[in-house]
Amino acid sequence: MSKNKPLAIWDLPLRLLHWSLVLCVAAAWLTRSDTGPQHQYWGYGAAAVVACRFLWGYAGNYYARFSQFVRNASDTLHYLRLVLRGAAPRYLGHNPLGGWMVLALLLCVTLLGISGWALNTDLLWGYAWPVRVHQALGWTLLGLIALHLGGVLFTSWQHRENLLAAMLSGRKDEGDHSA
Repeated sequence: MSKNKPLAIWDLPLRLLHWSLVLCVAAAWLTRSDTGPQHQYWGYGAAAVVACRFLWGYAGNYYARFSQFVRNASDTLHYLRLVLRGAAPRYLGHNPLGGWMVLALLLCVTLLGISGWALNTDLLWGYAWPVRVHQALGWTLLGLIALHLGGVLFTSWQHRENLLAAMLSGRKDEGDHSA
């Protein structure tokens, strides 16, 4: 096989879920001061996308499955040490740190959806602390997104590949890789 053979890594459903989540989160962030229902609709849309992504994490193709990219703590720490030494191997799918970032992002959006919904229940209506929790989760998500984008840029630079293009096309060059 040629070293530059493009391989299908991220299938269309995974990419549609990814970019739909980007859209919903961005729109929810931009409408966070909206007193109307727009922010809620975008937030519920993000929660629905995450629910579908969790399902696809078990039913999707090989590279979409959590079992493929979520590594144990010792493998992840070993990978982190390799990253810090500049010797991290290339992965066709998510690397160990990227796998845990996927879970962190999905969990944070899930908690945002739950807390946003809870804000509108009779039980929590009018209390300040649930609003503060929801806002803190929003800022946490923003921080996670920044780390995610930083990791994508760093990994793209380190392995001389365009991960953004790969997430648009679903293809990556075979090249040298670990998994």
